Amino acid sequence: QVQLVESGGGLVQAGGSLRLSCAASGPTFSTTYMGWFRQAPGREREFVAAISWSGGSRYYADPVKDRFTVSRDNTKNTVWLQMNSLKPEDTAVYYCAGTPTLALSNVGSASTYDYWGQGTQVTVSS
Repeated sequence: QVQLVESGGGLVQAGGSLRLSCAASGPTFSTTYMGWFRQAPGREREFVAAISWSGGSRYYADPVKDRFTVSRDNTKNTVWLQMNSLKPEDTAVYYCAGTPTLALSNVGSASTYDYWGQGTQVTVSS
């Protein structure tokens, strides 16, 4: 079992940057695939990024590719989402999620992930 707590959200102007953190507790973090999702009001939860347990493989949704970077440090039980060149359409609640097993074809599916944080609000003003 892994428990997740996000932090780092806030209000930023378009073009700015934020770094989200997800702190994990539990003995299996280093063998857990981690993902980031977001949900805007009135919209379904959508995939943002994911990283393999070793950090060797990273996956991004097209709208954030080249702007966002996912990383992790297994010695700190933490995964980060660095968000640059933020746009108003990036406004959402951001969630980190984890799963011990992941098929590449399911990396963007929220139902694949077993563990979820409570979310952190990101608001980008125009």
